[in-house]
Amino acid sequence: MGVYLVSVTAQDWSRAGEDGYGDVAAALNTELERRGLPPYESPRAGREARGGFEEKVSPPMDGFVALCRTHLAGAELSALLDWSVLVPLALEETIVLPVGAAYSGEETVVTGAPRVLALAERLAGTVALPVEALPAGGNLALSRWFLDGEAERTARTRPGPWAGDRDAAFYVALYLRAARHSIRYGCPMTYS
Repeated sequence: MGVYLVSVTAQDWSRAGEDGYGDVAAALNTELERRGLPPYESPRAGREARGGFEEKVSPPMDGFVALCRTHLAGAELSALLDWSVLVPLALEETIVLPVGAAYSGEETVVTGAPRVLALAERLAGTVALPVEALPAGGNLALSRWFLDGEAERTARTRPGPWAGDRDAAFYVALYLRAARHSIRYGCPMTYS
């Protein structure tokens, strides 16, 4: 059990009700139209990554939140930490929808993946995260890399600030990979 950050399939994005995100999709498109922006087309099944994206959100976040507070301004901090749905759109600001979402109550907070990617890249540079050493794909690959000892072995050969707080480094890597996945495959991301 626990909380996972996952990609949303085209089928789930268009499905209404408790098992889908159709209500969120419709509310997002209504809000985008109100702002004079084109609608977000649901992800196409052909672009979805095999197996999608799934990572367990398990390490403590205290060090990551402190890192963010040190290096990000208020609006940046909110854009990185306060979303419940990440979409592959270049949104200038966060969009709050009056639709309930898992783990966030009566509202769904939508943020654009390009913005999250830019913030995560900045944090990765700040802690000298060895991005090229991170596992490239596969469900739970990043979680296993950090929890099963590979991060510790990498820290011996690639030391840096990231190695001093591997829980914080996990979240930097998690948001970096999630934003890249969302953009690459054109799919939303959410917590499940």
